[in-house]
Amino acid sequence: MDENAITLSINGRDTTCFVRNAATLLYILREKLGLTGAKPGCLNGDCGACTIDVDGEPMKSCLMLAVEGEGKKITTIEGMKQTTIQSQFIEKFAFQCGYCTPGFIMNCHALIQKHPDATDDMIKNWMESNICRCTGYKEIEDAVKTALRQANQNTDG
Repeated sequence: MDENAITLSINGRDTTCFVRNAATLLYILREKLGLTGAKPGCLNGDCGACTIDVDGEPMKSCLMLAVEGEGKKITTIEGMKQTTIQSQFIEKFAFQCGYCTPGFIMNCHALIQKHPDATDDMIKNWMESNICRCTGYKEIEDAVKTALRQANQNTDG
């Protein structure tokens, strides 16, 4: 089994690891680096449980090869500091079992960063890339809307 050394910038730290060319970033994050916040779900990009941030874009790590991560800035849920969206997920009870929560938080954080003026339709459209099998999406939408309001208040004042 051929493995090559690659250096990944994850959560603000450079990490060198040996990977097979066919290894997904999700596999490397979880199995080689112990970053288990990104969850394996469908493993084909449908559920969003493995969503991370790559250069400011939400990315499903099950669809990305680890070697594609070289030279990119990767942030996982473990690298998130106390963001407004994280606190709003808690305040609005926007989770039940919690399995999908890290992926939703990563996706919603990107939405807030990229579209601080997001409409209700945009929020719903953006969240279609993630699946929760436990909740209705109302609490998640409420968390996003409150986080957007708070972000806009912070920039207005």
